[in-house]
Amino acid sequence: MSAHDELQLVTFALDAECFALPVRVVREILDHERAFRVPNGPRHFLGLCNVRGQGVPVIDLRMRLGLPPVEPTSATRVLVVDVTLGERTLTLGIVVDRVFEVTAVRKDEIEAAPDIGARWANDYIDGVVRRDQSFVVIVNLARLLSETEAADLAADVAAGLAAAPESWRAA
Repeated sequence: MSAHDELQLVTFALDAECFALPVRVVREILDHERAFRVPNGPRHFLGLCNVRGQGVPVIDLRMRLGLPPVEPTSATRVLVVDVTLGERTLTLGIVVDRVFEVTAVRKDEIEAAPDIGARWANDYIDGVVRRDQSFVVIVNLARLLSETEAADLAADVAAGLAAAPESWRAA
């Protein structure tokens, strides 16, 4: 199997479900730390984290997908990702319950996003891969975050950086 026939994925859990992001968008995986809170942001926007001197907005993917929030555990991780939105790239921290592995799947194993009706939007799902007795849902972050939401996050980041520790701004 050639590299053109497969997709490298980082798999992670939200609650009891398995999701994945393409490796190409994941910059790094960090242990969870409390974010520097920025007031008046959307509920799923936790604030900013310091990633090598850069203030990075952090969102709780559980909450963004409509799942209830949970307290972080020792397995909670932050995936630092680069999401291309239009003509710009947004660096973002995504809080997940735990990270499983980096794995390769054959592109012909990826099924189209299921049509599950109008109650739950599935337009952010790039596909589904069957694994043992369950599924892995491949998330498209660019479609999950609208341009408006990305602009709002950027504004929240600017406001948060103004109040963040000086060491974050001196990168």
